[in-house]
Formats: sequence, C-alpha cells, structure tokens
Amino acid sequence: MSPPSLIDAHPNLSEAAPVALSYELFPPRSPAAAETLWTTIRELETTEPDYVSVTYGASGSNRDTAVELINRLLLETTLRPLAHLTCVGNSPQELATIVGELLDTGVRGILALRGDLPKEASAPAAGSLRYAQDLIELIRRVEQRRSALLCAGKIAVGVAAYPARHPESPTEEHDVEVLLAKQRSGADFAITQVFFETRHYADLLTRARRAGVTIPIIPGVMPLTSLRRLNRLGQLTGVEPAPELMAKLAAADSDLERLHIGVDATVDLANAALDAGAPGIHIYTFNEHQSALEVLDKLALPRRSRPGSQHSRRESIARSLLAS
Repeated sequence: MSPPSLIDAHPNLSEAAPVALSYELFPPRSPAAAETLWTTIRELETTEPDYVSVTYGASGSNRDTAVELINRLLLETTLRPLAHLTCVGNSPQELATIVGELLDTGVRGILALRGDLPKEASAPAAGSLRYAQDLIELIRRVEQRRSALLCAGKIAVGVAAYPARHPESPTEEHDVEVLLAKQRSGADFAITQVFFETRHYADLLTRARRAGVTIPIIPGVMPLTSLRRLNRLGQLTGVEPAPELMAKLAAADSDLERLHIGVDATVDLANAALDAGAPGIHIYTFNEHQSALEVLDKLALPRRSRPGSQHSRRESIARSLLAS
C-alpha cells in the first residue's frame, strides 16, 4: 500500500469553498437604458460578486456595445467580466480575432455558446462554426498560442446547461451528452438556463454526474416577478412556468406584492439548488438590481469579502468600534 500523500495529510485543503455569486448583464440599447444599467452595476458591485456575465448577441449583433461595456467594467469597477460569445454564422478566423480582442482588453472568462439559429432557412455560411464545443476548442487554441501572455491568468471557459429539455433536443439525456461533449472539448464550468421547478436542478445534477460530467454546474435563477417576462421565457425555453406562481402573480394587487411573491419563489429555487450541492448562484438581473438584491438578502449566502474591498474595510471598522 502506498503511503498517504502530503496533500492527503492536510485535511484543510479539502475545506468547502465559499458559495460563488454572479450576475448577468446585457449591453444597453439607449442612453436612458445605459443610465439605468450603471445604477444597477454600482448597486451590484457592493455585493462583491465573483464575476458578472455580459451577453453577446448572435452573429455579433451587439458586439460593439458589449465590448464597450466590458471595457468600462474593467476600467471603472472592481467587477470581473465573463464575456458571452456565440459562434453560429461566424468563421473560425472571425471568432479567433474576437477572442484575441477580448483577451487584450483583460477578459479572462468566456461563456461559449452556440447562439440562436437564424430565423431564415438559409444554410450557414461555408466554414462557419455550428456548435458550442467547436467554439470551446477554438478558444483553447487561441489560448495555447498566447500562453506566454496569459501566465497571470488562464482563460476560464463556461457553457450552458439545461435543467429542462432544450427546445431543439430530443431528450434530456441528449442534453447531458452534449454537456459531456462540451466538457471533453475543454469547458471549465456550466451555468444553467432558467428553470421553474425546485427539483429541476437536482435532477440535472444527478443525470450529469451519472453520465460523467464533473465540471461545476451553477444554477441560473431569475427573479420571478414579472408575468410578461415569465410568459416570454416560457415561449423561448419551451418550459411552462409553474401555474401556481403565475396565478399568484396575476392575483397580486400591487407591484410590491408581486415583488415579494416572485422573490420568495426565486429564493425557494435557489435554496433547493444549494441543498442539492450547487457551488454557486448566478442571477439573471435583466439589468435591474432591486429584485436581485432582495433575493440575495433572503438567501444569506456564506460569502467571504475580498481583502482590501470596501465591504471588508467596513467590517474591520465595525469590529474596531465594537472593541473600543
């Protein structure tokens, strides 16, 4: 029998990591939307998330505004951006250039997505990428060519996961096989699409682990406070929102009551995912901070402040005052 390794002899090395926290933002479409977004960014920044994802339209439809937002986040905030990148309709050369530009700005995390298929029935351009796993492999090749430049921070590549069946997938098992293929191509973690039932995340985790998926799968939750948004998401995902929740929201007498109903339902989803072993929570904010912060307050996640952060300085001052 081999003697235990030095790593095995230090049980503290296996101490559970703090729960990760992240948000999703999207580029503003107008000056008024930009003002609202930056109010949200400043409010969310006080919670010290581990990263914020920035959406990126299919075929680069909002590439310039997305890159501009990422640049401002890096220059003007303490937030770490995770850049969305879609591949449908783009050639490997185009995508390699975009990845290089993102890395040059300081991005070290990319969410690699297929993107929405074009609505017209035309065939994809010859040579364009068609699947997320192809994009992952391309990102890794760009990373390899730039390895000397990335000594202070390699690229973390994330992908999408589906707690309920993808609308274009034949089965939930097929979705897991696709997730496994993304892992084999070099994905580091996955973020789930929105789900509406407390069992959905645990069921996905069970299927994924049985199939051999080992990367972290982070549940994505959306504050369930808007009937219009829920109906729209139900159409996009092919998953009907919980009828009981929809009825409660419809019967609410005020926006404040709808906020409380939706926040409670979202907290239930997040807590069920955490109980199932989720390593973090990703909140789809829709560029609004109030409901996201309400959810966060009720979750009371075990978080650690970064050294030198405003939050940790405030805690230090408070401890000093209590001790005096």
